[in-house]
Amino acid sequence: MSFPPGFRWGVSTSSYQVEGAASADGRRPSIWDTFCAEPDRITDGSSGSVACDHYHRYREDVALMAGLGVDAYRFSVAWPRVQPYGSGAANPPGLAFYDQLVDELLGHGIDPVATLYHWDLPQRLQDAGGWADRDTAYRFAEYADLVAAVLGDRVKLWITLNEPAIHTFYGHGVGMHAPGETRLADTLPIAHHQLLGHGLAVAALRARSSSPVTIANNYSPVRVLGGTDADRAAGAAYDTLHNRLYSDPLFGLGYPEGIEPPVRSGDLDVIAAPLDGLGVNYYMPIGITAPSDVDSLFPYDMAIVDGYPLTEFGWPVVPEALTELLLDLHQRYAVPLYVTESGCCYEQSPEDPLRVAYLSAHVDAVATAVAKGADVRGYFVWSLLDNFEWSEGFSKRFGLVHVDFATQARTPKSSYFWYRDLIAGTR
Repeated sequence: MSFPPGFRWGVSTSSYQVEGAASADGRRPSIWDTFCAEPDRITDGSSGSVACDHYHRYREDVALMAGLGVDAYRFSVAWPRVQPYGSGAANPPGLAFYDQLVDELLGHGIDPVATLYHWDLPQRLQDAGGWADRDTAYRFAEYADLVAAVLGDRVKLWITLNEPAIHTFYGHGVGMHAPGETRLADTLPIAHHQLLGHGLAVAALRARSSSPVTIANNYSPVRVLGGTDADRAAGAAYDTLHNRLYSDPLFGLGYPEGIEPPVRSGDLDVIAAPLDGLGVNYYMPIGITAPSDVDSLFPYDMAIVDGYPLTEFGWPVVPEALTELLLDLHQRYAVPLYVTESGCCYEQSPEDPLRVAYLSAHVDAVATAVAKGADVRGYFVWSLLDNFEWSEGFSKRFGLVHVDFATQARTPKSSYFWYRDLIAGTR
């Protein structure tokens, strides 16, 4: 395998999934705190109120990263920890946590990669309309400014939003994620206001920091499973709504044909603020056919692609689709790419050969894309730790490190040592 000079090997987490300390030092509820408190929302009835207690154990976790030899750590900043109600002055103890985390990372030679929004909107903003309200985009830019004012001299790579497509669809379309809304036919304002917030945040970050700015999108390459024109049209519709809707406007291409969110004059210019790269979160391709129900709100039916082994989440393992995706994004947008999430769910511990095999195949897929000309500059494993897996609670494990949630004991798995050796072997 050959990777370009400066290629970053990293690991990723997100605030609500690992931090815990949900009411510590001035933090106020996010939409995920509210969602988890509602009956039957989370598979095992758990929440991220304690999670991995990373808020109190971050030094131990940074030591684990140092043991891996990673170049970078992608974490997210919790908006309700920094700005508890989503507007107004910063909360000094909340910002101090990230200030200390960044210094701890730099002290171990690890680049801080900060995501500003990984789905934990302050509940007060949701009460005022959330992402359906255009004002939230401007509140997000103010929050970005508060974070960058303190961390802008040391964060090495910024990510504005994490997976706006997933947040829109699961959180506001079908109610599987916080805030639990089911407004499937009226989600375009949610999408547009997130992208507008992204563009406004880019400007705020540029004013405070010289580090590169990106966004992290989830992409699912399409596999059309039927042979009819209707099936092919359904595949194109999914690709438009999931893959292109959240990317084309970033690069000055506007919204795909037929997509008409509530755009005001100047919005598309704001959204298309120049980026220094694109974060790519990849887990699997998706099978698509024409909708079987003529009254369906979806212009397609989704299915698992057959013929591949499945993770314990039921997701097919198709590493070659990552190569395909990276080459496609490279050709379409011509920007540096970072694989900001790549990982799998298996219960095995401490020996987890299936995770080793999965990661090995996906690293090979990245190497193949690089060899074919894709400008890929980093690979981040999801995740460093077993953590709170959203609506699945603690029932699904993605970590290189096993976490006993009763005792918070960390135990590196065999995949941790495999990744350590891989990184060492590329230097």
